[in-house]
Amino acid sequence: MLLRGTLICLALLAADAGAALRVVTTTTDLQSLTQAVGGAVVEVTSLTTAGQDGEAYQPRPGDVLRLKQAQLVVRVGLDYDLWLDPLLGQVGRAELRRGGAAYVDAATGIPLLEIKASPIAPGGHAHGLGNPHYWLDPLNAETITANILLGLAQVDPAHTHTYERNRQRFLQTLAQRVGEWSKRLQPLQGVALIVYHNSWPYLARRFRLRIVETIEPKPGVPPSPAHLLKLVALMRSQNVRGILKAPTEAEDAPRMLAARAGARVVTLAPSVGATPEAIDYLALFEYNVTALERIIALAP
Repeated sequence: MLLRGTLICLALLAADAGAALRVVTTTTDLQSLTQAVGGAVVEVTSLTTAGQDGEAYQPRPGDVLRLKQAQLVVRVGLDYDLWLDPLLGQVGRAELRRGGAAYVDAATGIPLLEIKASPIAPGGHAHGLGNPHYWLDPLNAETITANILLGLAQVDPAHTHTYERNRQRFLQTLAQRVGEWSKRLQPLQGVALIVYHNSWPYLARRFRLRIVETIEPKPGVPPSPAHLLKLVALMRSQNVRGILKAPTEAEDAPRMLAARAGARVVTLAPSVGATPEAIDYLALFEYNVTALERIIALAP
């Protein structure tokens, strides 16, 4: 209780002085969503950039300083950003660690997909606690922003109503856009697709896309020639029309598969900032929906 009271007092003093509440997130997606809830009251920085693999991120010395100055930390959770825990150990502030008053696990309450025991293959990583790319279902933002709101209100109760208004305004806009995106992607429902990395099950569930296989045989493991040959046969038999990849993923295998099976390679943004167009959370999905629409012309 003493620790919580200290946090609240510090936040109130900062607010009285006109200083923004300092929030550190592990990804740009959480940065964008935290900014949407916090508005002008908060200053949000992300430890990773959109061009980095958040699952394999190697922390830098400056990250410790950022966390030492943070009044709230927001993470993806699951197996995605396990590197954060050793960092928080170096910072030495109990309120920022798991269960602390200034700690937010954005995955809390999310209906997870692919929960299974998954050993880490050499050179890869596991999704054993559930697929961690849950922010790629836009309606999961309702739960994510609820978790962020609770965290902000915990350390800065004076601005709770502001945070609530900001969140409701954002969710109203999001709901309208999801309806529009669903209509635009309706012609893709049931069309067979393959993906490079297993980043897209939440996007697929929301918009009823049919992903039949991944180019990576296991998360983080490059495909072998034998695996690629099997994919060519699968794509021809199932009439696969699209290959989905992120900007940082290899080009050679998707292009070869597309050429041999008559499919189209589509680059999607897995995170805010991954492409110049994906400047915030809403723009991320607008970009991805527009990119997916290019497959519709190939659909039978």
